[in-house]
Amino acid sequence: MSGASTFLYGAHVHANGIRQHYLRFCPGEAAVPGRDAIVLIPGITSPAVTWGFVAERFGRHFDTYVLDIRGRGLSEASDALDYSLDAQAADLNAFAGALGLHRYAFVGHSMGGRIAIRAASRQPAGLTRLVAVDPPVSGPGRRPYPAQLPWYVDSIRQARRGISLEQMRAFCPTWTEAQLRLRAQWLHTCDERAIVTSFDAFQTDDIHADLPRIAVPLMLMSAERGDVVREEDVREIRALVPGLHEHRVAGAGHMIPWDNEEGFYRAFGDFLGAPLT
Repeated sequence: MSGASTFLYGAHVHANGIRQHYLRFCPGEAAVPGRDAIVLIPGITSPAVTWGFVAERFGRHFDTYVLDIRGRGLSEASDALDYSLDAQAADLNAFAGALGLHRYAFVGHSMGGRIAIRAASRQPAGLTRLVAVDPPVSGPGRRPYPAQLPWYVDSIRQARRGISLEQMRAFCPTWTEAQLRLRAQWLHTCDERAIVTSFDAFQTDDIHADLPRIAVPLMLMSAERGDVVREEDVREIRALVPGLHEHRVAGAGHMIPWDNEEGFYRAFGDFLGAPLT
């Protein structure tokens, strides 16, 4: 990225009964006139800070908020916390309300896409658009999510002890050194209970039932090299969501902006109201 950083600050808000941490990026000190705010919702083991490089680009064009999902990063975590999809979706809608966002879009990656779909199905006031980026399409009676739970759990346990760059590379062999160092620094903040509950819910929560209840334009972005969203999944979702916008990002696996960052930005086109390129 060239030019000055668009990062404004990190902060907390009390919403849906818990402390929610977020990072804000913006081209100025206030919302961009005529453009909706963007709420970025990362995946299962991605604290908000690991999406900072993406938020920097969004922040050139939009008032952008990156959320630490409960049990990740600096948001609340505890033995008694509910880590269900319903709770996470309620967090997201309460977050937008607590910040007083009047017009905003959700952009959710992987688990974050499932959270955004469930939240959007509740038809919150102010939501204008939704982008689900390679969301797991697993659920009751469907093929399982292709990743394996031990990959997440083993890396988190090593991170809690203190994980080296090379140890992290064993889990993410294609990532850059900067990306690996950031993940090694922050992965310990992912509560193992939150990860296990969320992963198990990939097999039991039916997000397809949520899709017809979404009242705003929906974009489905998928990875060409991934096995999370297949062509037959796109066809099924298109049947449930007439007018679906869809883009498959070439040369990318599930972690799309890590694999093809510029292709990721181009895929949005002007769907959010202004291009990211």
